[in-house]
Amino acid sequence: MNSLVNELALAVRLADAADAVSLPGYRSRNFSVERKADNSEVTEIDHATERAISEILARERPTHGIYGEEHGMSGALNAEYQWIIDPIDGTTNFVRGVPVWGSLIALVHNEVPVLGIVSAPALGFRWWATTGTGAFCNGSPIQVSAVPTIREAHVSLTPNIGWSAVGRMSSLEQLQVDAQRTRGFGDFWQHVLVAQGAIDIAVDAIGLQPYDTAALYPIVQEAGGRITDRFGASNWRANSLVSSNNRLHDEVIARLS
Repeated sequence: MNSLVNELALAVRLADAADAVSLPGYRSRNFSVERKADNSEVTEIDHATERAISEILARERPTHGIYGEEHGMSGALNAEYQWIIDPIDGTTNFVRGVPVWGSLIALVHNEVPVLGIVSAPALGFRWWATTGTGAFCNGSPIQVSAVPTIREAHVSLTPNIGWSAVGRMSSLEQLQVDAQRTRGFGDFWQHVLVAQGAIDIAVDAIGLQPYDTAALYPIVQEAGGRITDRFGASNWRANSLVSSNNRLHDEVIARLS
């Protein structure tokens, strides 16, 4: 495997390039907004941010594949290494002036995410991890909580029509009742909060895409947590995502599935 030290250094450059496009665009409040086929919002800043990342990768890693939310597949399509990009996770927040949005960048090696970086410039935070080296926020090591029971847990839930469709909305409601405190932080933020021990469980919406999840896997795992789909499988291509401090994961999955 290529040195992940070198890949992380590149990923930091990619995040810097993304921030240089997305943050001024966010602050300007002057950008076009369109609706995609799935009715989700996309802005010209999403497209420009992804281009900034992809242009560097095409130049620096021509043998690697690239899969971005806005521009799809490019580069070496069957490459051993693939970069997964969500240029702006939380576009609705971005559009409405809520600072909880960020660029998600992952490196996947033979279908395993081995590097993840989440840059949230409007919040002033950046999280990252590579396999075997721990997880960090703004340069400081992070780790999940040691909370042992649901009754003591702080959880973040994202109920949506997907949960209704699979008949598990009542399970989310019961988890909310049984936990000590429930919030809806949403998107990437809830999962990095699990990684840094600020909350103990995060249950995302059903209907996710690989670019929503890949970067989060190494960060949560290297912080000592567990991150899976709603059935408990470690599958970054699944359409659901649950992260926890590990101690509570089996019980949460049993409740949801």
